[in-house]
Amino acid sequence: MNSYIIGYLICINLAGLISMGVDKRRAIRHQWRISEANLFLIALLGGSLGSIIGMQLFRHKTRHWYFVWGMPVIFFIELALLLWIFLG
Repeated sequence: MNSYIIGYLICINLAGLISMGVDKRRAIRHQWRISEANLFLIALLGGSLGSIIGMQLFRHKTRHWYFVWGMPVIFFIELALLLWIFLG
């Protein structure tokens, strides 16, 4: 079961990272964007670390206070949940 959780977290965090990069590219090209709600949904589903890395790597959404503060809050909640699951 733990390997499934780890595999899921790797995939969802890659999705968070990639979605930030794709949205940044689309913003630059003035194309259809990924909604902020969907970016937060990916983070809430476990992809907060990947989203934070994507924010910094692509310099995307770093001026929006709700991303700057919201993503780390989601990450720490998810981290606490993971510690509770794995450490009992």
